[in-house]
Amino acid sequence: MLTGDHPIMKCSRQFLAAFAVVFTAQVSASSAAEITFGEIANSIVHIEAKIKAGARTARTLGMERVGSGVLIDDKGLILTIGYLIMESESLRVATRAGKSAAADFVAYDHRSGFGLVRSRKDLGLRPVELGASAALKQGTPLLILSTGSMPGVTPVRVASRRPYAGYWEYLLDNAIYTIPPHREFGGAALIDLHGKLQGIGSLFIGDAFEPGGEAAGNMFVPIDLLKPILAKLIATGRSGHAPRPWIGVYAGVSEGRVYVNRLASGGPGAQAGLKTGDIIVGVKGRRVSGLADLFRKVWSQGDAGATVALDILPFGSENLKIKQVVIRSRDRHQWLQLGRE
Repeated sequence: MLTGDHPIMKCSRQFLAAFAVVFTAQVSASSAAEITFGEIANSIVHIEAKIKAGARTARTLGMERVGSGVLIDDKGLILTIGYLIMESESLRVATRAGKSAAADFVAYDHRSGFGLVRSRKDLGLRPVELGASAALKQGTPLLILSTGSMPGVTPVRVASRRPYAGYWEYLLDNAIYTIPPHREFGGAALIDLHGKLQGIGSLFIGDAFEPGGEAAGNMFVPIDLLKPILAKLIATGRSGHAPRPWIGVYAGVSEGRVYVNRLASGGPGAQAGLKTGDIIVGVKGRRVSGLADLFRKVWSQGDAGATVALDILPFGSENLKIKQVVIRSRDRHQWLQLGRE
């Protein structure tokens, strides 16, 4: 367990005061036209999403979702985390000053996790500039800004940079982990000392320093993942990358074994005959050693539509005979009920 004496845990009131002084100096040093901390805070908006009847993600994410987003251009484009807005029927955004507007779904990118919406009205806010998240190292001081009922500003430091594997067939190679935790994390903005956006909040994490450790914090999606795909997302709602093969398996890990925790209803895995509790030993004869390894081996089989052969130890099997289950993968976007599909 980490204590307050740990060098990266020293995010005290003194740190917050020093951070505010340095931040203000940094963002105001160039010219009066430079965006101020107050303007950055105001550019973090509240998002409310009502989800379509029959949405695939309603069971896990709910029919009404709220979180934050960041204005990133002068045409009302707002960046958020995708799970807030995927399969939305209607969207509204609101500023700290109470100005609200309907918004339109623009894009969702499963590979990064980003989502985009666009306000139908001018919110009268200044957009936040995108930073360069590759430069963030352990110990870098940052601010988390969000909307919501809890305090909307938390001074943090980078706890680690490492992969993140999510059970929904999601993998970031170099996610940003921060401490201490910020409760209103969904779509929250990670802002650096220069007032630039470095990441978008995704999750509460219990092991921010290292896998299996005990350090509560948050995981952020690095902003560098947005830059190469932003134009395509705006134009088409997709990243332009070939879709990866999706097998519809929500996997877990227990005592080093990867197992089927749940199956997407009507998804490829369920249609191929996989069962909850099946142990995934390998992919096409190649042993898997964790979620990240499983996903990489599945994705190496080709693009969406490729055949994926999983080596399975069936749940309840009385022997150790491995069974091969052949799955015809799909494009996950086609399974979801997205606004631009």
